[in-house]
Amino acid sequence: MSASGGRSPALESYFASRNLAVLIARLIADAENLSAKIDTVRAEMEKCGVRLASAAMLDFCDKTLQIASPDDGADVLRGALDAHFGASDGLVTDHEPILPKVFISDMDSTMIGQECIDELADFAGLKERIADITERAMQGELDFESALRERVGLLAGLRETAVDDCLAERIRPMPGAKTLVETLKKFGCRTVLVTGGFHHFADPIAAMLGFEHVVGNRLAVADGKLTGELAGPVVDSSVKKATLLAEIAAVAGEGADFVPSLATGDGANDIPMLEAATYGIAYHAKPKARLAANGWIDRGDLTDVLRLLGIDEQDWVHG
Repeated sequence: MSASGGRSPALESYFASRNLAVLIARLIADAENLSAKIDTVRAEMEKCGVRLASAAMLDFCDKTLQIASPDDGADVLRGALDAHFGASDGLVTDHEPILPKVFISDMDSTMIGQECIDELADFAGLKERIADITERAMQGELDFESALRERVGLLAGLRETAVDDCLAERIRPMPGAKTLVETLKKFGCRTVLVTGGFHHFADPIAAMLGFEHVVGNRLAVADGKLTGELAGPVVDSSVKKATLLAEIAAVAGEGADFVPSLATGDGANDIPMLEAATYGIAYHAKPKARLAANGWIDRGDLTDVLRLLGIDEQDWVHG
């Protein structure tokens, strides 16, 4: 993904009018001899015609390194960072990050540590079979809707109360999830949990983490058991997440030319959303999703998103 996130002409004008830098990178990494590594990164960039103007720790966060360049070389810079800093959390943009007005996130393996349908399948003794389909879909090897319907079909006959049992026994939030959501809300950001999974799970999870809105699919139920079908049209998360991001940004912006947005996700079906967001951050993600995003969390928890956006820890709302 380019650092611009698919910048529109209006967005180009917005940043040009403020004389903002062409390229800004923020990095959180466990790195010894930081200055020596930066010199290596500088040399590698300059070989590719990309200058490094400055590199310094942010004043308000001694964990975050900010690198600035007057040149357009996001791919070169990111490649150098990946090569020399190993596991890291980072964000590469063509402007200094600002607070988002809209935050949309995937649920499974992003806001929570599990894949809900896989855990539910365990109650039916089908976890291995369903988990394999889930993994192939997350890697982008299977069509989303067909993979979803196939997995749901295997759950036919499972009692509905198994969902409550699964929530209580198996589902846990990712570290930092509630702090991320509540802090963004504090600054006036609209928060939406969107999933190709199910409202049976997403509604209570959203309430637990503080999300204001939920979008997902619905499991059909009859006589207290899952029918193996979906109730209503399929929400194809790969499409819906990106279109929903645009729709909510338009409302939140109230006619503004530019509405900064944040998205987090981990799988191939999150790629359109990650590409559409101003700050698309891949969270411990599959390779295709990580490559598509302009931000990544590989080592830390979700509070590092706040650090990368430049939100002082003193201003966080701890969950």
